[in-house]
Amino acid sequence: MFITRSIVDFKKTRSEWWHQKLTVALVPTMGALHEGHLSLIKTAQTLADCVAVSVFVNPTQFGPNEDFERYPRALEDDLPLLRENKVDAVFLPEVSAIYPPGYKTLVTVQDLGEKLCGVSRPTHFRGVATVVLKLFNLVQPHVAVFGQKDAQQTIIIRRMTRDLNLEVDIVVCPIVREADGLALSSRNRYLNTEERQAATLLYRCLEYAKQAAALGENRASVLLREIRQRIAAEPLARLDYAEIVDLQELSPVELITEEVLLALAVFIGKTRLIDNVLLNPSASRQSRGAGLGCFSTAPSLTASSR
Repeated sequence: MFITRSIVDFKKTRSEWWHQKLTVALVPTMGALHEGHLSLIKTAQTLADCVAVSVFVNPTQFGPNEDFERYPRALEDDLPLLRENKVDAVFLPEVSAIYPPGYKTLVTVQDLGEKLCGVSRPTHFRGVATVVLKLFNLVQPHVAVFGQKDAQQTIIIRRMTRDLNLEVDIVVCPIVREADGLALSSRNRYLNTEERQAATLLYRCLEYAKQAAALGENRASVLLREIRQRIAAEPLARLDYAEIVDLQELSPVELITEEVLLALAVFIGKTRLIDNVLLNPSASRQSRGAGLGCFSTAPSLTASSR
């Protein structure tokens, strides 16, 4: 497994792959790896000859008073895990290499980055789009693999990729969950025992909405009212947002007549967690009782796109 912090050295390896006519998949991460990340790597290995994983805690996607300084950094655990999973290259760029002195260029995907998480984190997706575009330019992957837990992020990256005519396929993989439904996240490490138990509230709210939609409830206001009441009833929870939106513009919908995204952001104690589910009235009736872990039938979010 090739490991480097050097952009120059990584480009040399990338050039070797290019000359050998090998296809390349990129899995961008911020480290503190878990089974969700490993599922992305496994998918990437089915799609390309070589898999590169980047580990970079990106400062530009953190706002003031957010958790950049205390974000989990566990490289001593991550590298053995990546080696065990037969990753071909690990790219560990320094902040000073990605954002050298005098750096002034930022990438903004208008409108999409201002909704949902963008309301309380107004500079977040500008930082995400900027670092992803830089990684695309440095790695030059044929395919990049992301997770659906960050659904808004994947929609924004797909729009950026399309709008800028980037030659990279974007693949989105299903959410990986704990046995009790909690979506895997590096920030779950922040939760104490009581908070960890309360955090399953997000999954239970999504499960309620999916089952209600399967039974024919298509009024977004009804589903959201119940979800907000459930979150308000949990003493350790504080709602950031609960929204049902379309998959193109992330605009609120009133009636669920086609596949839509139900997205939640909830503070459990001091930890902000996000989660989501796709609601499809026709598909959900056919698969009543199915779990929330896989949405491979939803090409608009989970399939490959350029």
